[in-house]
Amino acid sequence: MSTQGGMHRAFLALGSRDGDRGASMRAALNLLMQSGVYLVAASSLYETEPVGLPGSGPLLNGAAEVSTRMSPEALLETCLSVERMLGRRRAKDRPDQGRRPIDLDLLLFEDQVVLSPHLEVPHPRMHRRRFVLVPLAEIAPRAVHPVLGETVAALLARCDDAAWVRLFAPPEAWAPSQ
Repeated sequence: MSTQGGMHRAFLALGSRDGDRGASMRAALNLLMQSGVYLVAASSLYETEPVGLPGSGPLLNGAAEVSTRMSPEALLETCLSVERMLGRRRAKDRPDQGRRPIDLDLLLFEDQVVLSPHLEVPHPRMHRRRFVLVPLAEIAPRAVHPVLGETVAALLARCDDAAWVRLFAPPEAWAPSQ
């Protein structure tokens, strides 16, 4: 499923819960694009119920289709670097308790399955999270989960996550023109 010229297709989930959430989402995309990641498509922004984040207000979530020459591991490192540049501090003993102005997750990388101590692709919980599937289905309803063998649209249709997800802003509110 590799694109032309050695480019690879990947899907990212982006989320923000602290500070100016929309500005963090825009900044993350811009920093990714300055790092060898090309934006193909961006979803709308969705305000979502916090899942497993006590004391947190609503989050903003979105999804992006990107192309890159990077390996999955290098793309993950780029995402982690962008998180650090935007103020994300991961608490080693309690990973969900640190400041989270931005969260970037690698959901799918072509049709590859990657299992390493630092990276799991496809993302191991993506099929259970409406806040991931709703924006992803907006831009890639026919993308196939390489382990489950189902499309994103089918995964969303059978997702039993009861957390609310509501439209917040169109793609142009956070993504450069595609």
